[in-house]
Amino acid sequence: MTVSWGVVGPGGIATRFAQAIELVADGRIAAVSSRSIDRANAFGDRFGIPHRYADDDELAADPTVDAVYVATPHSRHERDALRFLAAGRAVLCEKPFAPDAAATTRMAAAARDKGVFAMEALWSRFLPSYRILVDLVGSGRIGEPQLVEADFGFRVPVNPSHRLFDPALAGGALLDLGIYPVHLASLVLGPVEHVVADGVIGPTGVDEHVAAVLRHPGDRLSVVKAAIRVNMACTARIAGTDGTIDLPAFMHCPQSLTVRRGTDVDVIDASFEGEGLRFEIDEVHRSLEAGLTESPTMPLADTISMARTLDRIRDSIRATGAA
Repeated sequence: MTVSWGVVGPGGIATRFAQAIELVADGRIAAVSSRSIDRANAFGDRFGIPHRYADDDELAADPTVDAVYVATPHSRHERDALRFLAAGRAVLCEKPFAPDAAATTRMAAAARDKGVFAMEALWSRFLPSYRILVDLVGSGRIGEPQLVEADFGFRVPVNPSHRLFDPALAGGALLDLGIYPVHLASLVLGPVEHVVADGVIGPTGVDEHVAAVLRHPGDRLSVVKAAIRVNMACTARIAGTDGTIDLPAFMHCPQSLTVRRGTDVDVIDASFEGEGLRFEIDEVHRSLEAGLTESPTMPLADTISMARTLDRIRDSIRATGAA
């Protein structure tokens, strides 16, 4: 089965997607859409894409398209995904699925009501390192996990016109970077039951630094941080009753894992060649081949749960008077 893709929003992440699909045997990009036909044509010329549109509705109606990769700014995700789901196209939507839980829930409901596949493109979940991590934790390698510490942040010059600093485009550290530590914590410890958080809102109105303590089932905790105005270690540690697992920088796409049990240290290779987005494309293809409307690895329930946690962190920041 060959999956024919459409791409909407031919920016930087879409370029990575196009490079990744070249590594996937059963996929090709058939169409691209942009508000600028010049951008669509440039992207199409670069990657040999036959159909180029300046109207997303035309891409949605293209009979050669099976699935659509939504790579537009966060603020457009709901509108774009709903358009393609209504047209019966499978949707792989960049993270975060939507800027808030309400929109995320509406998108999931639309996919389920239509019986059409939809998945959040949180690429970490499908990388070799995260697959290995799930197996390590599940096998009891470090006993019962009790605490996750993770941060992801770097210093970016303030640019009000850049999407990271634009509230209208759902900018800020939490949605763009904080989602990775929250994802890791939820993956290892389960859904979040309670949130304590604070943050710093910058002059453009977006959160620039965020820190949160999250409580998970069984009195387990995670500490997560994100920033766009300060460099962080970008590492993570999972502490269990019998040992620890360290994720080196960058924690959202590590090339190795280090397991420590007492004096025993085991460095596990998790490297891969080429563009890592190919693993999420493989997941979509496997799911479609099996006739599934959700990924068993990244189900919509997990996406909704994470969106609710991100909402609660944002609400906590506002409650402190920082926003």
